[in-house]
Parts: sequence; C-alpha cells; structure tokens
Amino acid sequence: MKTVAIIAHNGKKAEMVQFLNNHRESLQAKNIKLIATGTTGAKTESAGFEVEKLLSGPLGGDAQIASRIAEGKVDMVIFFRDPLDKHPHEPDIFMLMRLCDVHDIPLATNPASARLLMQAF
Repeated sequence: MKTVAIIAHNGKKAEMVQFLNNHRESLQAKNIKLIATGTTGAKTESAGFEVEKLLSGPLGGDAQIASRIAEGKVDMVIFFRDPLDKHPHEPDIFMLMRLCDVHDIPLATNPASARLLMQAF
C-alpha cells in the first residue's frame, strides 16, 4: 500500500477535493492510503474519502507529515499551496518541502503536477 500525504491551504481546499474526486477510481484501484493535515482531512473525509487526519498545518500538521517523510512512511506529497497569501507556519512548509527533496519524495504543488504524478504512480 502506498501512502500519499495531502495538504491544501485554505484557498485551495476545494480544489484539492475536486482533484481527489477526479481521481477517486485511480486512488481506490491503486489502494492508496491518504493522510492529511486537519482541515484538509476533514474536507476530504466529508467528500467520502477515508483519510487519516493529523493536526492542522499551523498547529503542527505540516511537521507531522515531514516527520513521516523522514521515517520513510510517505510515498508522495500533494500540497496545493496558495502562493498569494501569507502563512504563519511558513518555516514548517519549507521544512516539509526540503525533506521531500532530501528523501527523494515526489511533491506536487498544483493540480497540473499532481495529475502527472498520479499518472506515473
């Protein structure tokens, strides 16, 4: 079973749910486990997906996902970032992205790159 971490800034949460809905069959067929930061996970769950919810990003959820990356427990990250907004937990975001690079974990930060990674996964 592969594990995909999903994160979406507030302005991108609906876009994340739409992306997951568009790839529902593929996610199920490939037996992919989803983990998510708190609010993203709640929105995903309300759309009918099974997801392990961690803390909200600003409360440490990004760091929890980064920790799982370092432990080798995450196979891919889909992080729909809002580049036009400020985020108080920016250091955690950079840490997560850096750990994806350090541990060679595929990271998609927008729907176009996420589609490509899902096709290759």
